[in-house]
Amino acid sequence: MDLVKATGTIGASHGWVATLRDGVVRLQDDLNPIASDSDPKRISLPPLVTLPHCQTQFVTNVAMSSSSPEDDDCIVAVKFLGPQLSLCRPARKDSSEWVNIRIEEPEFFSSRVMYSRRDKMFSMLGSGGAHTGSWDLGQHMHKPKILSLSFFTTLPEFFQSELQILDSCCTTEHLVESRPTGEMFMVKTFIERNMEMERRMETRHTMVFKLNEMGKATYTEDIGDLCIFLSKSEAFCLKASSSGHCRNTIYYIENNERGTFNLKNKEKDRIFITYPAPYYIPPQSSSY
Repeated sequence: MDLVKATGTIGASHGWVATLRDGVVRLQDDLNPIASDSDPKRISLPPLVTLPHCQTQFVTNVAMSSSSPEDDDCIVAVKFLGPQLSLCRPARKDSSEWVNIRIEEPEFFSSRVMYSRRDKMFSMLGSGGAHTGSWDLGQHMHKPKILSLSFFTTLPEFFQSELQILDSCCTTEHLVESRPTGEMFMVKTFIERNMEMERRMETRHTMVFKLNEMGKATYTEDIGDLCIFLSKSEAFCLKASSSGHCRNTIYYIENNERGTFNLKNKEKDRIFITYPAPYYIPPQSSSY
């Protein structure tokens, strides 16, 4: 119950929830379906160090490079609002201090971080989805790999009135990798305010672009036997046929809205309710 209160929960990855209290990030496995109810795990990371002219109070999200922070090679990434990205290896006691990276490009200051197993780097979408940036603990720690996205595909034809509505919507962009297929996707969500329903925020439309390693972004309405999960947790992708979910579908939790969006027929199914722990938890397997 401690997690569903306003006690500093800052994100989740691979079923591990991260909290931030008194400058210390803690990982706990309470929402992990295979965790022990009687003996939940608690891992405290070293105290955070704030870079000059940065802040470590407001966090965009948390990501991990593997399914458990107890893995020897696992790296935990915390993206703060602003220029600071902090990386830590919790299982390596001899090198478990935070490595703090100052991001120079302002378009990544409010971005969410994810880990790409294909590229072996932590990556982010720039504001508006025009660039990606990737960082690691080696060559690209202080010189990130910046990739400009090129949109060659003609977008679907909308009525002019619909285009005007989409132009007035707020947008969020998510970078998500399909580990079963090695594909990378950008999911762009259009959110509008419903003035008739107490001005609540609602998802109006969702677009998916397939990204190749050269930065070509191809609009698609068919991601095959895959489904994508978006929430306050690190985004992830599953094979629909092996997970019991609907293929070619986006599952999302956003602004007290939980729903699905079918990319082919544009059908939406959603409910509006407050989610104290707004996280999708992926299968605890290295194959997803």
